[in-house]
Amino acid sequence: MKRERRIKIIATLGPASSTPEMCAKLFEAGVDVFRINMSHTQRESLPERVAMLRALETQFRRPVGILADLQGPKLRVGAFGGDGAVVLENGARFILDADPTPGTVKRVHLPHPEILTALEPGHTLILDDGKLRLVVEKANEKQAVTRVVVGGRLASRKGVSLPDTTIAVSAMTEKDRSDAEAAAEAGVDWIALSFVQRPEDMADLRKIVRGRALTMAKIEKPQALGRLEEIIDASDSIMVARGDLGVEMPLEKVPGTQKRITRLSRRKGKPVIVATQMLESMITSPVPTRAEVSDVATAVFEGADAVMLSAESAAGQFPIEAVAMMNRIAEEVESESIYRSILEAQRAEPEETGADAIAKASHEIADTLNLKVIAAWTSSGSTAFRLARERPNSTVLALTPNRATARRLTLVWGVHAVVTKDASDIDDMASRACKFAVREDFAKLGDRIIVVAGVPFGTPGATNMVRIAFVAKEHVEKA
Repeated sequence: MKRERRIKIIATLGPASSTPEMCAKLFEAGVDVFRINMSHTQRESLPERVAMLRALETQFRRPVGILADLQGPKLRVGAFGGDGAVVLENGARFILDADPTPGTVKRVHLPHPEILTALEPGHTLILDDGKLRLVVEKANEKQAVTRVVVGGRLASRKGVSLPDTTIAVSAMTEKDRSDAEAAAEAGVDWIALSFVQRPEDMADLRKIVRGRALTMAKIEKPQALGRLEEIIDASDSIMVARGDLGVEMPLEKVPGTQKRITRLSRRKGKPVIVATQMLESMITSPVPTRAEVSDVATAVFEGADAVMLSAESAAGQFPIEAVAMMNRIAEEVESESIYRSILEAQRAEPEETGADAIAKASHEIADTLNLKVIAAWTSSGSTAFRLARERPNSTVLALTPNRATARRLTLVWGVHAVVTKDASDIDDMASRACKFAVREDFAKLGDRIIVVAGVPFGTPGATNMVRIAFVAKEHVEKA
């Protein structure tokens, strides 16, 4: 089974997609990676979910990627007395404090002392997913006196967002630490950390994961943008989590921010995912809006590695239709004549390493000779990552002896991974690359392909050779 597109599709598991039968249908419709949202998943049920998804690999004879998405800190106000809600008027004074008694129209408990310590005059607090907005007038470790800029009804335990405030605690809660350990132990391929503010947050995650999975930083706080390059360097991949990002910063700034994150991630060679509300209307409708189609198309044109469905596949009425629609949009965009020119305009200069030089040379050879396949022998996956960074017009056929590597590469743009034993010598390397190119339906008799590898074989990060191979009759027969 091969995809007719380069960008990958991530779908979130949930009540609408919790059975093996539905997951199989979603995979057939185009899903490359399944996301497990730890906000709604008990760590005890993780092994069962992972096992269900791994069974798809046997059914379809293809690697299946699994992403565990950590909940992150959920900041909320305390409880109100009476009916559990108050109405805040524009211009009124409202206090958030350390007093746990039930709140009133004048004040409410804020059960997060780290917030009170970090707040400063002029900082903004956004409540209930952007419905209310307060500005701090004065603050200390016991209370913050605010002015209501945008009022409305505020109920008990509604969320608090802090677009101007950097909280001096890790983005990882105790639940996140426990869930990250459970996810790594269960064998997921990627683990995403929510509400990242600084590179140290990702270092905390790496200490727990210890190489058992690759890490992903979710960019959903404005504070992260100030240290974006450092965060990308500290992560294996990046997610543009536009839901919370759109709450904590002006909505009109989100599109430009999305492009900036996407382009910087591409330049760094780190996979980048665009997520949240991509086909939101398909939660209840069998067809998306035209604006949503354009939104998905924009991510594809930008060269993102993947686009993600959240509630559309987790709880929507039309999960299969949503995946199929995303698949069709991607295929159509990638067939547009201007698609290649946009990607080429954003190509990054290679780093001064032999592996990057080989990747660039492979791309240029493939373009010059109009070759369809770049076959990369890779142990750790780094060769495939470097080739994908080039965004070649050829499919990157990643040949790896490591099943974990093949699963991780399901997230990476333009990569089709195959698990096979490592090459024994240079002739075997070229011969079996041709055989797999034919078997996976990327090449036919008489075609030429590019083969990239590192010598000695089996040495991670030793990419140092590129070769043009000819698909002969023997390769077709062995395929």
